[in-house]
Amino acid sequence: MRTAKKILGLTLTATAMLLSTTISAQETTETKAKPEYLHHWRLGYGLNGGIPTKESYKFSLGADARLQYDFTTKTSIAATTGYTHLFSTDDDTGFIPAKLGFKAFLGNQFYVLGEAGGAFGIQKELGNSFLWAPGIGVATKHIDVSLRYENYNDYNTGQISLRLAYGYKL
Repeated sequence: MRTAKKILGLTLTATAMLLSTTISAQETTETKAKPEYLHHWRLGYGLNGGIPTKESYKFSLGADARLQYDFTTKTSIAATTGYTHLFSTDDDTGFIPAKLGFKAFLGNQFYVLGEAGGAFGIQKELGNSFLWAPGIGVATKHIDVSLRYENYNDYNTGQISLRLAYGYKL
């Protein structure tokens, strides 16, 4: 009986040592600890040029600033504001957009972005409008180029706009 207990004890001890060695080896070769992603803020300044969808406007020019918070290496939220000027043959007008959005990277540089917010007319007769803007883009460490469609519900127009921006980590 004592011999059976000794053999069982030795077997359990040997098995435990074997498993702990194997588990330890797997952790060091297969699952190396990855550094935790550090969330960070980015700030970007952009120039915009666009073609309005309403025939009374010929083209648009604008400038903006975008503050972006990266949740992960692939997802971010963004807050964008600036100024957009719509040029026409009769009467030019402008507005200040204020948008919040979500950016998702499809690879290392390509992304999709959806934004929504308000457009605040600088002339009293223009008023304010809800705006939404889906877009696609390419971003490197400092350069961001995107193409988007913006729709201004109450202005009865929209635009297809190209944005060229310079950005950096804060």
